Amino acid sequence: MSVRHKPSTLDGRLEELFDAPVAELYEKATDPDASAAVTRAMELRSFLALTEEQVARVRDRVHEAMAPVRDMDELSADQLRMDALWLDAALDARDGYRAALDDLLRTMPPPRQPQPVRRAPQTATTTLPPAVTAPAPQRAGAARARRP
Repeated sequence: MSVRHKPSTLDGRLEELFDAPVAELYEKATDPDASAAVTRAMELRSFLALTEEQVARVRDRVHEAMAPVRDMDELSADQLRMDALWLDAALDARDGYRAALDDLLRTMPPPRQPQPVRRAPQTATTTLPPAVTAPAPQRAGAARARRP
């Protein structure tokens, strides 16, 4: 099964933040114009999904080995010790990928929202020809003297 189809614990958060299903996000990530956030998020999600599958496999193997119906003579401390080491490594990797993906999702710029186009206010400028004016009378604007 392709890692694209494997579930991960952060799929819901990715879908919520990017407002698209995981399958669509993988398609967006392959687009040459894809944002770095989508591309990196899907890479980290792939690593996380694979690591979580490893954790589940080791967990299931240990549960099967420890099942009450199993013969106790089949138990192997060496095998369980190896599974414990493998589980520890897988859980460390899972925690690292989750932390990296959380950091990316927390610090990425918000998704681009279509914004209305802003237009500069239109202004019309005209140049009027110089006005031809008659010269003002000499006493224009002067106060009149009072008569006694």
